[in-house]
Amino acid sequence: MSENKKIAQEVIDAIGGKENVSSIAHCATRLRIVVHEKDKIDKDRVENIDKVKGAFFNSGQYQIIFGTGTVNRIYEEVNAIGIDSASVQEVKQAAKKDGSPFQRAIRTFGDVFVPIIPVLVATGLFMGLRGLLTQDQILSLFGLAPEDISDNFLLYTEVLTDTAFAFLPALVAWSSFKVFGGSPVLGIVLGLMLVNPALPNAYAVADGSAEAITLFGFIPVVGYQGSVLPAFFIGLIGAKLEKSLRRRIPEALDLILTPFLTLTIMITLGLFAIGPFFHSLEDLVLNGTLSVLDLPFGIAGLLIGLLNQLIVVTGVHHIFNFLEIQLLENRGLNPFNAIITCAMAAQGAACLAVGLKTKDAKLKALALPSSLSAFLGISEPAIFGVNLRYVKPFIMGLIGGGVGGFLASLFDLAGTGMSVTVIPGTLLYLNSQLPLYILVNVVAMAVAFSLTWLFGFKDKSLSGTTATSCS
Repeated sequence: MSENKKIAQEVIDAIGGKENVSSIAHCATRLRIVVHEKDKIDKDRVENIDKVKGAFFNSGQYQIIFGTGTVNRIYEEVNAIGIDSASVQEVKQAAKKDGSPFQRAIRTFGDVFVPIIPVLVATGLFMGLRGLLTQDQILSLFGLAPEDISDNFLLYTEVLTDTAFAFLPALVAWSSFKVFGGSPVLGIVLGLMLVNPALPNAYAVADGSAEAITLFGFIPVVGYQGSVLPAFFIGLIGAKLEKSLRRRIPEALDLILTPFLTLTIMITLGLFAIGPFFHSLEDLVLNGTLSVLDLPFGIAGLLIGLLNQLIVVTGVHHIFNFLEIQLLENRGLNPFNAIITCAMAAQGAACLAVGLKTKDAKLKALALPSSLSAFLGISEPAIFGVNLRYVKPFIMGLIGGGVGGFLASLFDLAGTGMSVTVIPGTLLYLNSQLPLYILVNVVAMAVAFSLTWLFGFKDKSLSGTTATSCS
């Protein structure tokens, strides 16, 4: 029996056997299992299985952390054993009644935005590379000056960096329709209607070079370039409307009437009601976020860096996706990224201190790769597998994140994109910010590592310790 197959069988046995599994799926780092009875899970046994870096309940799912790559192989072996697999979406549907109404709302919000994040990540990397290639110092290495850069090359880079945000409402409406059970193609078309060139461009209206169309003397109508909430709610309401229409329209007319009525009703509501209302709400959220980020003396970075990974534990951190998208769209830069990067790097450093200090072979084998995972931008193995288990390393990591975030805020660091952090995140700071980006992360790591080494962990704390679970 192969090692991964043995691990898969041990996982199934430890969670109560095949009969206790309702559905199973995986994401980038975790095996996500919905069980019939939680009491049948032997948590200690699960966490003592080789390659398991932690396990906890969240969003109605028992999530076992294996790490990138490994989880795919374990999942394949679980399927081979004969466990019926399900898509991540099906697992989420099975668990959707778990948690508070606020947690469920944030989870749904995250479900809409997570699928479009890879595109925004790529866009951020394009922005970083363009910033690098157009720096005077880099150009001088090739005997060039900024005026020597071809207009066609700049146009090409604008296509790479501007497209995703120019058509952001189409991406959001598509994903929203998909999550809420509508036809995604209708979401795409509605999103594109929101940014139709026939409408006054939102950016042009904002800078005064164009005027909004006024309907009935008081309703402003503009394009919704870069807006998120109008597209989200158009997708939510539109998907519900489409499903309602399909139940009522005869099958013979469904192909003609359902999309026609859905598009007609929703774009009317979108331009004249949903759009103006939620765009105003969006401005309030953005202005509130900017007010926090603009707090003086590094206070914003201190608070966000201190609390970010605590919020990750609660499972409601997906709200930050919306805020980061808004920051990128309106400012072209993302100050959240540098701060939360420090928070993640600090947790990785605290985990590294545990791994280097402990004499327990299994804990060392768990902590060292988990810290590397955090330095590559995935902090869950370090948090749930090590730091939360012993509590103090997690607290020391929070302190290190606060210190690093404080410095990042003082230095006004801001990335060109989102969702890549720590080592991969360096690509977002190639526009002359890289030395400071490295400095704040090193400081965050040094503080967390030192505090954990001196005060946060002793091998004697291993006795009788069980992993902390969260929900």
